[in-house]
Amino acid sequence: MRPLRGCRGRGVVVGTVTLCLAAGWALRTPGGVSLVVPQPNINATVAQNILLSVEYSCRGVATIEWKHVSSWGTTKIVEWKSGNYVNISTVYKDRVTTFENGSIQLLNVGMRDAGYYFITVTEEYGTNAYGTIIVNVYEIIYEDLHFVAVLFAFLAAVSAILICFMWLCNKSLHLFQKKTAHKLTASTTEEIELETIEC
Repeated sequence: MRPLRGCRGRGVVVGTVTLCLAAGWALRTPGGVSLVVPQPNINATVAQNILLSVEYSCRGVATIEWKHVSSWGTTKIVEWKSGNYVNISTVYKDRVTTFENGSIQLLNVGMRDAGYYFITVTEEYGTNAYGTIIVNVYEIIYEDLHFVAVLFAFLAAVSAILICFMWLCNKSLHLFQKKTAHKLTASTTEEIELETIEC
């Protein structure tokens, strides 16, 4: 019976060692990618710069790809492999900055930049992670109001100047009429006096 117990004890030890080695091998095997999108909704105004912020982690080398989907269609923005090449599409050539954590910055956004931004992080061993950011772009209404306010102020100033000018013209006209009336009165009085003298 003792030899059986010894074999059973060895079997348990061998099984435990095998299980530990398998767990260690599974932990060492590359694979697995995680992606965090801290701000899934972004509101921006026209001509603003926006940061599409993400953070990924993986054991191997990752390939990051960003796409934009809107009512105008789907556009590939950029694709790059960490530490290697960066391939930016011609539409976004001067408007995109890439960062090592997978984030991108869009410069001078317009109304057409509104929509869904999809990021795909693909690890070299085949695992993927996906993320989405919704971007809303609004027109700058206050600039239109500012223009209207400036135009209104300009028109009010021009109106005030015209009113002052008309008031001055009216005053000048009254003074001229008074002087003319006074001269007429003086000349009429003179004529009457002359007629009286002649008589």
